[in-house]
Amino acid sequence: MDPHEIEDTSDWLGCPTELQTCRHFLRMYENEVQELTLQMRKAREDIFGLVQMHADVSKERDQLRAELNRARAALSDVRRNTTEIETKSNWELMAMNKRVSELYDKIQHLTGEDPRLKLPRS
Repeated sequence: MDPHEIEDTSDWLGCPTELQTCRHFLRMYENEVQELTLQMRKAREDIFGLVQMHADVSKERDQLRAELNRARAALSDVRRNTTEIETKSNWELMAMNKRVSELYDKIQHLTGEDPRLKLPRS
């Protein structure tokens, strides 16, 4: 195509020049960069907040784990004490039963009657 056949539109009203078009795109890019910068700043703040929340929750988790371990240790102590008390009680009951049995035998030997067969008087 011959360059003389192309219509020159530079003097038309409302048609931007090449410089004006470049300036317009430059402003658009500047605005886009500013918007992206704001979004990035917001994202960084959000990330920092999430990191802080994670640190706080991790600290609380560690405290709760320590408290749980202390509670488990206390429970273990209580169970050990309970077992010792039950064992002692069982030994004492067996000793009393043996003594009662010995006394029954002694009463039977002395009286000739079995005290276990007598019913209490009402």
